[in-house]
Amino acid sequence: MQRGKEIRSNFFAGHHVTRYLDSSDKYLFARDEAKYKLNIIGFGMMGLEHALVTMLEGRADIYGVYDKSETSVQANVQTFQAMVPDHPLKVYSTLEDACNDEAVDGLVICTPNYTHLAVVREAVKSGKHILLEKPMATTLEDAIEITRLAKGYSGVFQIGLQYRFKSIYSEAAHEVKVRGAIGEVKTMSITEHRVPFLDKVEQWNKFAKYSGGTLVEKCCHYFDLLNFFAEARPKLVYASGNMAVNFVGFARDGEQSDILDNAMVVVQYENGIKASFNLCMFAPMFYEEMVLCGDEGRLKASENTDFLPDKRPETHLEILSGEHRPSRISTPCYPEAIQHSGHHGATYYEHKYFVDNIDGKSTVTAGVDEGLWSIIVATAADESIRTGNVVHVDEFLAKYAM
Repeated sequence: MQRGKEIRSNFFAGHHVTRYLDSSDKYLFARDEAKYKLNIIGFGMMGLEHALVTMLEGRADIYGVYDKSETSVQANVQTFQAMVPDHPLKVYSTLEDACNDEAVDGLVICTPNYTHLAVVREAVKSGKHILLEKPMATTLEDAIEITRLAKGYSGVFQIGLQYRFKSIYSEAAHEVKVRGAIGEVKTMSITEHRVPFLDKVEQWNKFAKYSGGTLVEKCCHYFDLLNFFAEARPKLVYASGNMAVNFVGFARDGEQSDILDNAMVVVQYENGIKASFNLCMFAPMFYEEMVLCGDEGRLKASENTDFLPDKRPETHLEILSGEHRPSRISTPCYPEAIQHSGHHGATYYEHKYFVDNIDGKSTVTAGVDEGLWSIIVATAADESIRTGNVVHVDEFLAKYAM
C-alpha cells in the first residue's frame, strides 16, 4: 500500500480502541511491516520496556525472549501480550539458543549488570547487531574486555546510554553544538535528586559487586553527558560520597548493602572545561538538571516529577544569551507515549537510532568507546572516594594497560 504523510501512530495501531477493525480497514492505524527481528536477553522490568518501545517504534519486532527467571518471563510475557495482542513471543530455554537463532537480526541485552560480560561473550559469536544496556560492565576490567570484543565487530554494537535522547538534552545539544547559543562551553554541572534504587530480582542493585556501585550503575548516564558536551577526555577526578540514609540496615543472605546514596564529583577535562555532578538518592521526587555556562551565555535544562497534585511542566529549557542573541525559555517534550518511555530503562529514540544504525545511517548513539569512558569517570570517582585523593586519569588507567 502506498502511504502518504498523514499523522499515523504505531501506538494507536495496537491500541484497544482500534481492535474492532479488521486489518483491511486500517489505514491510519495500520502498522508498517517490521524490517528486523530482535530478541530480548533479560526479560525483567527493563527488558519488558525495551520490548514495548521496540513495538512502538515499529521498524523492528520482538521475536523472542530469554531470562533465567521463569517468574519474570511468565509475568512479562503476559503483560506484553496484553499490550501487544496477536504477537506471540518465542521463549528460549538457553542463552545460546536466544543469541544464535537464525531468524533474528539483533539482540537487546538487559540482564543484570554483573552478567553483561558473560552474555556479550556469547552474543558476539552470533555476529548479530547488539544493543547492550548501560552500564556496559560493573568493573573497568570487564568494560575494557567488552571494548576489545567489540573492536572490529561486523554488526552494530550500541550502548544504552540513552539520556542523550531525552528531549531536554537533545535540544540542549542542538543549542550548544549546532547553534552555538552560549558560545564556547567553560563549565558544566549536573544534579540528580531522586528516590532510592527500586527493587530488583534478588535485590542485586543493592550490592556494589553486582551493580558496579551507584556511580557506575546509575550515574554513567550523567558522566556520558558530561563527556558528550565536553568533547574531551577527563584529566582529573575528585569525589566525595557515602551511604547516609538508604539501605543502611538492609542485608540479604547475611550480606550488608554497600551502595552510595549521595555523592559529589568534580571532573576537569583536558581542554580546560570543569564539570561537577551532584547526586542525592533519598529525595522525594525525580529531578535532574544540567547547567552549561559558556563565554556567550548560559543554558539550563531540567526535568521534574514530584508526585504533587498541582501539575506543572515536567521539562524546562532556558538559554540566556545576553546581548549576543535572543534568549529563549521553552518546555521541550515528545508525544506522551514517547516522553514517558524510559522510566524503566528504554526509550523510543534509543531504539529508533538502533534501527537507524542497522540501516547504516549516521546517529549520535553511544558506542563501546563512549560506554567505556563513562565507566572510567565513574570508577575514578569511586577511587577518589575510597582514597580521599584527586585521581589523575592517565595514572589511574596505566594500571589497566590502556
